Amino acid sequence: MSIATTRGPAKQSPERGVRPGRRPRYGRYALELLMIAVAVVFLFPVYALVTLAMKDPRQISESPLSPPSPPTFANFGDAWSSASLGPALLNSTIITVASLLLLIVLGSTGAYYLARRARGLGYGLYILFLLGIVLPFQLGMIPLYKLVDDLGWLGTYQGMVFFYTGIQLPFTVFLYTGFIRALPQDYAQAALIDGCNHRQAFTRIVFPLLRPITGTVIILNAVFIWNDFFTPLLYLGGSDKETVPVGVFAFVGQYVSDYGLVFAGLVLAALPILVVFVLLQRYVIKGFAGGLKG
Repeated sequence: MSIATTRGPAKQSPERGVRPGRRPRYGRYALELLMIAVAVVFLFPVYALVTLAMKDPRQISESPLSPPSPPTFANFGDAWSSASLGPALLNSTIITVASLLLLIVLGSTGAYYLARRARGLGYGLYILFLLGIVLPFQLGMIPLYKLVDDLGWLGTYQGMVFFYTGIQLPFTVFLYTGFIRALPQDYAQAALIDGCNHRQAFTRIVFPLLRPITGTVIILNAVFIWNDFFTPLLYLGGSDKETVPVGVFAFVGQYVSDYGLVFAGLVLAALPILVVFVLLQRYVIKGFAGGLKG
């Protein structure tokens, strides 16, 4: 006697090469090709800048975008000496570092108060700082120039540091406030219970936790301050405190026919801030992500 066994319908296996729940490979390849194309578009100006900086005038006139053969580094030395980039780099470094230190100290402490006092006076001050972000600083250029002139700070480091600190402080407070609101309050409260005051709780507990957003603050403010041209031209023009963009502008006007020197000067001017960005770039996404969660 044979026993008939019943079997359900056979399951059909998915098509070979396409896994359930995953996009087809051609879609992934198309996305990768698109990203490569975008990277090429963004890297092409960098390639052109470095290539032209390493060519002599004959190579530039014959084939401006082809790789240099052979490359020459004499343009960098000539640009360094002709454009007086050494003093300009020192001036830009002093102004940028001093401004960043003030922005970090004032922005982090102010944001700590605003983040922990979200009502009443704290909320009103936070809205005031947000208005400082929305309003363009060009509206106050004439009053600010008059104020700096009355203080006797034209052509000085403190005039530029005072200007950049005031202009960038609202944006800095905005970044720090969003990040601090996303942090748990248990750490600071535990420090207060153990006998710390608010200053000690902030400096010892809260501020070390602000490392990601501090890196973001440094990157964004440093790029703005280092690359700013109009303000140093207005406040430092004609003095010995001129920054890199002003020095490069005068150099370009003087050697506009020698593009090798011009592009070499541009590379030297952009190199320091590029190095800082590469070193701190991982903190930018962390800082924005932490602020968005708050």
